[in-house]
Amino acid sequence: MFEKDMHFALLLDAYGDLLSEHRREIFELYYSEDLSLSEIAENTGISRQGVRESIKKTESELLRWEEKLGLVARQEALHTDAERHAALLESLSAALPQDRKPIADEVVRYLRTLHF
Repeated sequence: MFEKDMHFALLLDAYGDLLSEHRREIFELYYSEDLSLSEIAENTGISRQGVRESIKKTESELLRWEEKLGLVARQEALHTDAERHAALLESLSAALPQDRKPIADEVVRYLRTLHF
């Protein structure tokens, strides 16, 4: 469940500006603030069922955008590549001359801080 929630949080970061303010607010309350459907209904003045329908429609919309544009998949691929390169450089640094190891270590640290 957490992985699914994290995926929708990433989708919201990528495509949230394309949502109406009302739908984005409901989605953020549910996924980011971890409020229940009842709590969101009370805060927004709509029915619990209305909140649930809004969340489901927003999930579908975000998934459609990701299917068409693939921004989150690209970000995840870039992150995976950066980590793979960091691990490779780290393993190769043993063969480097002692004076070059600090440079390799710095590049590894940099690659591991990248957030796409």
